[in-house]
Amino acid sequence: MTELDAVWAGACAFVLAALLTPLAALVARRVGAIDVPKARGLGVASTPLLGGLAIFAGFAVAILIFLDPTPRVEGRIVGILAGGALITFVGALDDRFDLHPAVKLLGQIAAAVIPVAAGVEVRNITLPFLGPIHFGDVGAPLTVLGIVAMMNVVNFSDGVDGLAAGVCVIAALAFAIIAFDLERAHAGILAAATAGAAGGFLVHNYPPASIYMGDCGANLLGFLLGCVAVEGAVKTQAVLALVFPLVVLAVPFMDTTFVVLKRMKYRRPVYVADANHFHHRFSRIGFSQRRTLAYLYAWTLMLGGYAVSLRFIPYSDDHGTLNPGWFALVVALGLVVLAASLYLIYLLEILKLKRLSAMRLRRIRPDVTDAEVDADVARRMETGEFEALSHEP
Repeated sequence: MTELDAVWAGACAFVLAALLTPLAALVARRVGAIDVPKARGLGVASTPLLGGLAIFAGFAVAILIFLDPTPRVEGRIVGILAGGALITFVGALDDRFDLHPAVKLLGQIAAAVIPVAAGVEVRNITLPFLGPIHFGDVGAPLTVLGIVAMMNVVNFSDGVDGLAAGVCVIAALAFAIIAFDLERAHAGILAAATAGAAGGFLVHNYPPASIYMGDCGANLLGFLLGCVAVEGAVKTQAVLALVFPLVVLAVPFMDTTFVVLKRMKYRRPVYVADANHFHHRFSRIGFSQRRTLAYLYAWTLMLGGYAVSLRFIPYSDDHGTLNPGWFALVVALGLVVLAASLYLIYLLEILKLKRLSAMRLRRIRPDVTDAEVDADVARRMETGEFEALSHEP
């Protein structure tokens, strides 16, 4: 298996997903799996769900054609396909019948158990300065927990046209590059097929979307990224194995963490959706869906590029001895990425909101003070409960 196989797998998955997505939309309309506009959402029209069916079909066919696994990994590939089929089915049921959160969680756990039972398991990792860490008997449940967490992270981020699919394309491509560099060819092909399937669906999901991936698609992509991360990086002896997935997927991880902590702080159920995600906040300060996507795509691309650079910049040798020049470059790049992240979180969400909020308040009260503007912004950013703002004075 070579990088060329990965390219063909990605292309095959892309074409199939792009061709089958309109069929999935037709099925969704026939069975009544339709998303209607909600107060917390950004959609403006009823839109069919079940786009995950096309994503799974594209992924599965590409894997069956272009991935020729060795006997050592064949069982794990079968486990990933079987688990993917199960979570797609459970998600499709949820898209149609709105399953209880406990039932959805049981379905996620069952789907994650299948590949873990087949060997997609983290038994040990190697961390900088700490060396190898062996999990022993807790490796399997920890891996199940990690895959379930990935499903929910992607599911939580699926709130604006094209966001989850685009972020998953970027993340999967980064994983593919890292996996091949770590000599995990089968994981590289899995990642490429995931990127291709998500990209093919994105053709129809980019705003204005004609179809949504639904829970069957969001859970599937989270499941696949979780399995790919384990097979392609975390399961290796690479010193920064655990860091790669965390950096590549930092945007949806941060978004989910922020939202969950906010719900816990105000004693709201974690599983009940609200309008406090990054994309909701961008919308409130006047960003269009496409502009929101541009910023979040760029942020994800930057983080994914940094994760890939950690594999290719020779900042240390095999014995952990640092090369001062290259290490300085890695640190500098990290600071640039951190600065850009702070810009997006702080400047876009607070300073720009402050300017727009001041404009709104001064229309109402021309004598409003800066302190009152600051207090108003602080309250609205804290609760997330404020009306949409526009650029117009």
